[in-house]
Amino acid sequence: MEKSSSSSSLGPLGLDIAQSFFKPIQHGSPPSPTKRHAKISVIGAGNVGMAIAQTILTQDLIDEIALVDVNPDKLRGEMLDLQHAAAFLPRTKILASVEYSVTAGSDLCIVTAGVRQGSGESRLSLVQRNVKLFSRIVPQLARYSPDTILLVVTNPVDVLTYVAWKLSGFPSNRVIGSGTNLDSSRFRFLIADHLDVSAQDVQAFIVGEHGDSSVALWSSMSVGGVPILSFLENQQIVFTKETLENIHKEVIESAYEVISLKAYTSWAIGYSVASLARTILRDQRRVHPVSILTKGFYGIDGDDVFLSWPAQLGRSGVLGVANVHLTDEEAHRLRDSAKIIAEVQSQLNVTNLVFSDNNSSIAG
Repeated sequence: MEKSSSSSSLGPLGLDIAQSFFKPIQHGSPPSPTKRHAKISVIGAGNVGMAIAQTILTQDLIDEIALVDVNPDKLRGEMLDLQHAAAFLPRTKILASVEYSVTAGSDLCIVTAGVRQGSGESRLSLVQRNVKLFSRIVPQLARYSPDTILLVVTNPVDVLTYVAWKLSGFPSNRVIGSGTNLDSSRFRFLIADHLDVSAQDVQAFIVGEHGDSSVALWSSMSVGGVPILSFLENQQIVFTKETLENIHKEVIESAYEVISLKAYTSWAIGYSVASLARTILRDQRRVHPVSILTKGFYGIDGDDVFLSWPAQLGRSGVLGVANVHLTDEEAHRLRDSAKIIAEVQSQLNVTNLVFSDNNSSIAG
């Protein structure tokens, strides 16, 4: 499948009217060559990839978006479907191809391609099936966009972000996993629902693995600037540790519930990743809990592991890591989460993954 995009040609003879439709004003200068052209590529045109692409297109964030997938017919159909909404969206050039050359010059490459997670399947059980896929994807992205930022969404996201880092050869600040950004949103929603407030007024983070060993940072949670646990203690409101654990358990099981009901998750992760894209490309320097290289933090030493932690993001990727105070129990759980990821990574041999230019197919 060749690269496809909108065209300025009309009719069977391909008459190009773009240059004659508008006439230049007198004494004007040509367009500035320094104008910033923002481009995002989305790898994988499945439910998650298209939810991300659609959400990004509504935000007036980029000038160009490229979609890559192994299925040329579905890919062209998705591209045309989005192009036909042009009258209702900010102007964005939409490209689609099975060839990675379409991603050239991307500021941000979002990888969603992978084997779909089944009902009740642990994210970590997906790893072996997706590592080989990444060995065909990541080197191509690095080849065509050597200065891009890689944003990995495919599960298990922490391990695959590590794999992407190794395969790309990029500095660690330019390889990010979507991590627990969505988990934290689910957490904030549940707390807000309990207190009948807006989720935007809840500051709460889920950190560690994007999965079963994640850690809820109850000690630093606040609502409207009020630390919630201190408030409950000062007001002598009785609560149990079991109550808190049940809320965290509900966060962990949220994705599994959605998958069991509709076979996949899409809209929430679409909004989550779009928020990360906006923070990065607009250099907003907001703090998001995303999967980053956490070696050297909170006693995580030895192995290079990617885990979610509140990080400041901007135009160059990860700008810094928030210095959040942890209780001893939270720090212990975080290190346990790191050990689980490290154990999975120890079974991989990333350096021996073979990449071939002749085998660039992907799965959506």
